[in-house]
Amino acid sequence: MTRPADFPPPFDWREFVAEPTDPPDERIDVGVLVVGAGPAGLSAAIRLGQLLEEQPDVRERLGDVPVAVVEKGRAPGAHLLSGAVINPRAFRELFPGLHTEEMPFRGAVVREGVYFLTPKRHLRVPAPPTMWNHNHYVASISEVGRWLAERAEEVGVTIVPETSARTLLVGGGRVLGVRTGDRGRGKDGEELPTFEPGSDLRARVTILAEGTQGHLAGVASARFGLASRPQVYALGVKEVWEVPRPPNRIMHTMGWPLRGGKQYREFGGSFIYPLGEDKVALGMVVGLDYTDATLSVHDLLQELKTHPFVHGILAGGTRVAWGAKTIPEGGLQALPDRLSFPGGMIVGDSAGFVNVPALKGVHYAMKSGILAAETAFEAVRPGQTAWGPGSLEGYDEGVRGSYIWTDLHRMRNLRPAFKHGFTRGALLAGLSLNTLGKLPPGTMELERDTDISVTVGDRARAYPTADGELVFDKLSSVYLSGNRTRDDAPSHIRVDRKVRREVAEAWRHMCPAQVYELAGEASPAGNVVDVEVTASNCVQCGAISAKGGRLTPPEGGDGPEYALM
Repeated sequence: MTRPADFPPPFDWREFVAEPTDPPDERIDVGVLVVGAGPAGLSAAIRLGQLLEEQPDVRERLGDVPVAVVEKGRAPGAHLLSGAVINPRAFRELFPGLHTEEMPFRGAVVREGVYFLTPKRHLRVPAPPTMWNHNHYVASISEVGRWLAERAEEVGVTIVPETSARTLLVGGGRVLGVRTGDRGRGKDGEELPTFEPGSDLRARVTILAEGTQGHLAGVASARFGLASRPQVYALGVKEVWEVPRPPNRIMHTMGWPLRGGKQYREFGGSFIYPLGEDKVALGMVVGLDYTDATLSVHDLLQELKTHPFVHGILAGGTRVAWGAKTIPEGGLQALPDRLSFPGGMIVGDSAGFVNVPALKGVHYAMKSGILAAETAFEAVRPGQTAWGPGSLEGYDEGVRGSYIWTDLHRMRNLRPAFKHGFTRGALLAGLSLNTLGKLPPGTMELERDTDISVTVGDRARAYPTADGELVFDKLSSVYLSGNRTRDDAPSHIRVDRKVRREVAEAWRHMCPAQVYELAGEASPAGNVVDVEVTASNCVQCGAISAKGGRLTPPEGGDGPEYALM
């Protein structure tokens, strides 16, 4: 039995916690600092901007930069990827009076279908209530991010792109801000002619909105003891196609090409969403607790496209975009015990606010950002403090009193039910759904993805060969992501370079960007192999952090440049 957990990465969270070092004339002081320009972070920034417009005296006491957002991507939206069908509830709360047609959506959901696939056939099945999408909207989350960034700047928010937040600044038992990463270092860490050192960003309140697998969110969790339960993840790989005639409905599939046996633990499915008059988005999402090391979500998506049902949708079309991202799937029982800590809060996917059975997370992320903003605003008012005992616990209380908590509580046992295989899992999930979470009683336990044993199976034998028209290899997909990582940049990936062959094969097949390769033959003693890492291929999907490694922040501006995802 071989587990990725048996080969932990050379990573210590203490490396990323430090006291401020910049002198006052070199550091950057801001009022409230938001790390990450996704829906959660930008919603927090916008709500803060709105509140400060109503209270100019509070804005004045926060200095020249009352609200700042740092974003590691080249621009807001560059690292955002989702399906996405969005519940507009949080948009309407954040922008009261704004008409739906003014929101950054591609179209309303007017028809939908759920299909069970076999290798050659498809059968339409009733959609479970969790997947009803009436009054919801199809969107590109990259476009949503850019739109939200514009709204944030309109209310006076300062957005700083191409800036990675590397280190959590802590002093006196509370978070004081972050230190940004250096830029212009070579592969071995040497300073290049373009070298620029990172800077201390000091803030009264720091909101961590880094998205799935948030780096500093993980560091804060370890430093302040926020979490005691495991999170589990899925990997989604998505393509956008320009086609003669997009479908007139959103579609989800289950069944093939995944296997339903308990021994495989393959949980997931696909989505097919129209994006306006000439484009369609399709993707494959699979939980990372599977057991066959040769399973590859990227290649499953390529296989899916060969199905007559899917191939017919894409016929005559051209692939125009590709990307990948992990999704926190643990739900309620994987949330941190505390979401706030002295000087800061964790929001959005970094906290795990995703409702997997409903395939929804954007409006929860935005709502959490709104709640964090309102808590931060109260903490920076005259006579208040953001670092005293319990000073930011209003955020925890707000989340527990919101629809985020209510929705996730009802769905808490649906995802863990599928560790028993598709058939039994579907029965348990249906029981939980129909009783609003009351049955089965209690809360089913989750198992960390790294604790699941992997074996080298034969799934890879069925993957289709790339033809450059319908089926594509990983490297051509990475190129289409707009990846901007320098070949001579320092590696931001921490993995054990000598592992058992089963783990190395799992990493090699799992990674959609062909970052990991086996070097040479396995040693006779212990079946151990060397792992080669091509970090410049990485699109920062986060899968390696879920399956035995650890991503750290790359140089600001590195990674994909998504436009339609």
